Amino acid sequence: MKKERLNQRSASSLPLVGRGRGGGASVKKSERGADTPTSISSPQGRGELSLSQRGDLVLVGEFGRAHGLKGEVRLKSHTGDPEAIAGYRPLVATNGKTYSLKSVRPAPGGAPDLLIAVVDGVTTREASEALNRVQLYVERDRLPPPDEEDEFLLADLIGLSVQSEAGEIIGTIVAVPNYGGGDLLEVAPAIKGPTALLPFTKAFVPTVDIAGKRVIAVLPDDFFEIGKPEPGEDRA
Repeated sequence: MKKERLNQRSASSLPLVGRGRGGGASVKKSERGADTPTSISSPQGRGELSLSQRGDLVLVGEFGRAHGLKGEVRLKSHTGDPEAIAGYRPLVATNGKTYSLKSVRPAPGGAPDLLIAVVDGVTTREASEALNRVQLYVERDRLPPPDEEDEFLLADLIGLSVQSEAGEIIGTIVAVPNYGGGDLLEVAPAIKGPTALLPFTKAFVPTVDIAGKRVIAVLPDDFFEIGKPEPGEDRA
């Protein structure tokens, strides 16, 4: 008798970096779940594909603001274990350069995917300021493949377009958090506004099309309205 798959999707760290592979995360789709910056598109010149269009690279992080005066920089990590991003050397960047991370540590504020990074060769605030918004990629063949058909690299989901069953563009996946109850897709709306969280289950996300850079989602009518204050309510 064929063993039933687990219903709950979960993001689990793949083998740790330093052992030849690993450091990424996979997210598994399930039958049921809770009830309830965008991809680069500009070519690099001479008709070449942008990094996000190259199938041999996977987005694993993005530099943010400078931190302090000695070249440290904030970094948003997309690997399953956020600090595992430091084990990939070198990282391919959208500014045409490669970087190695000498060390990383959690950034103040408690968000697990936000780090403070020391970048090899970056020693001044001016140099770290130049890294703001630079995205970082790793070669796909350095990541372990998903174990099952319904598993996906977390980094492959970041930046995918979210569409309705009718083909309407709803927004973009900007993060895949997990607060203990299963994986969630954090969706930024196509029009300006706050993000919203969607359970990453087959009920809510029946189609994941990595090659087509999209997911098809079944959303409640008030999906982007949740959390907005009622009319007359104070906005503290």
